[in-house]
Amino acid sequence: MKNLTDILSSVPVKQFVGSKSVSVAQLQIDSRKVSSGDCFVAVKGTTADGHNFIGKCIEQGAVAVVCEILPAEIHPAVTYVLVESSSKALGVMASNYYGNPSAKMEVVGITGTNGKTSVATLLFRLFRQLGKDVGLLSTVQNQINEEVIPSTHTTPDAIALNKLMKQMADAGCEYCFMEVSSHAADQNRIAGIKFTGAVFTNITHDHLDYHKTFDNYIKAKRKFFDELNAESFALTNIDDRNGNIMLQNTKAKKFSYSLKTPSDFKTKIIENNITGLQLNLDGVELHTRLIGEFNAYNLTAVYAVARLLGIEKDTCLMVLSSLTPPEGRFDQTVSAKEKIVGIVDYAHTPDALKNVLQTIQAVRSGNESVITVVGCGGDRDAAKRPLMAEIACRYSNQVILTSDNPRSEDPNEILRQMNEGVPVTDKRKVLTITDRREAIRTAVTLANKNDIILLAGKGHEKYQEINGVKTHFDDKEELMNALTAMER
Repeated sequence: MKNLTDILSSVPVKQFVGSKSVSVAQLQIDSRKVSSGDCFVAVKGTTADGHNFIGKCIEQGAVAVVCEILPAEIHPAVTYVLVESSSKALGVMASNYYGNPSAKMEVVGITGTNGKTSVATLLFRLFRQLGKDVGLLSTVQNQINEEVIPSTHTTPDAIALNKLMKQMADAGCEYCFMEVSSHAADQNRIAGIKFTGAVFTNITHDHLDYHKTFDNYIKAKRKFFDELNAESFALTNIDDRNGNIMLQNTKAKKFSYSLKTPSDFKTKIIENNITGLQLNLDGVELHTRLIGEFNAYNLTAVYAVARLLGIEKDTCLMVLSSLTPPEGRFDQTVSAKEKIVGIVDYAHTPDALKNVLQTIQAVRSGNESVITVVGCGGDRDAAKRPLMAEIACRYSNQVILTSDNPRSEDPNEILRQMNEGVPVTDKRKVLTITDRREAIRTAVTLANKNDIILLAGKGHEKYQEINGVKTHFDDKEELMNALTAMER
């Protein structure tokens, strides 16, 4: 049990109704989980308003309610705490409830449209190889050293986030590297977290189903940097046209990285081929097994963060050269006989798909065909669907449009919208196959010796969601099965 006054430390309270000296068992934002002795925080969400469930939570035993609007009926045995923003209050309260775990570690958040998972995961691996105790919060998975904890959101809600960070602090973690999504920043899920540093990778067209406009999307990303304190560092990709905008209002110490523009941490690509990258990073030549310009950016960001956290230059470069890509990020498989190259990548935005396909074009010898299998998720930004198809056509010899996670939408309608982006001159090289498994098998059937197959959109995911039901589906597994069957 925790004292409510202690949990509310640093939370601007407009009004108390009831006793301040109440003990709280658990913090809850999901009314279905409220039980005797809990404090319910009524947050206005995108689909539901927690204020509508205050009465239900009191019936279930809530002893305290944090809200932005007091209910019409005040229960005499319940303490009501009126605040300006329930979501901001929740972040600070969750941090207090779990003993402010972020203050016990060096926490670095990575935000951007593309590269968040790669940068966070590569940082985690680098610091683990240095013998450090490290936590990871990512789209693919959460980790506390070698213990893997399944991930359901890019950034968990404030309660789950602080609970995970407490587990990390209790395990002795010195560092925590985490993805920070635009949704998390906008919804104050990271309120109350003490960040040592923040990284901006890039920003392109995505999540407009939620943010509505690109300007709102930029503001959500920038909010993360605006709220950093003066002791933190803010690192931005200066080659991105919005790189400087991210740091306009930050109080943090500003640093930059780049491949093309003068910056604090500069990298030059010497060679980029199917075996990896040869780089000049901070004046030193380095070979890495990671492939493509986008990975040169990722590695530069990782190097910059490590240096800003006090890691010696030579030590950092030595470990960087041995790192491998995260699962589902330019994840390569080569068939035994025909040497068909299969690449599984999470590219689910126009810019990410373009980056991956341009990388393939840059490293191929020129004689191979590129076969791209791609879809778009349902209940998400529909404006990018024709763009994804157009980009796939521009950089591929053959394109198969298929389902991704249609969720509650009709997959055939998603594919119809994608087909609107197919140029008339490219119609003959495009197939539309709704069933993703069949689409992957068809790609393998069409491939000849040394051809390259790209499976884009799902990457690390091990499921496909159709009509709200998730069933097991693994792109890499399906690719391996199809390649094996072909070569029997």
